[in-house]
Amino acid sequence: MDQEKSDEFYIRLKEQLSQGTKWPSDYLYKFIVPTDAGKISQIEKIFDNTGAVIETKQSKNAKYTSLSITVNLKSPDEVIHKYKQVGAVKGVISL
Repeated sequence: MDQEKSDEFYIRLKEQLSQGTKWPSDYLYKFIVPTDAGKISQIEKIFDNTGAVIETKQSKNAKYTSLSITVNLKSPDEVIHKYKQVGAVKGVISL
């Protein structure tokens, strides 16, 4: 995703989260990553000490792992900050 599209995405997301949700609130992230303990660990570290509930599930052929992460956050800005941190991990698809 190029920078301009990325910025537009986050601006829209912030508007939607601000209008549709009362904060603080639980937020559910869903990511798909190539099954790689290092990448999964990197993502888990991003959510360390946040009280996040992390569920993982491997695909049938174990090539990919999906992560569902539920965490209570204070604002739409915190949601976007976590997306950007996870986005720095190569090969991650955000759903």
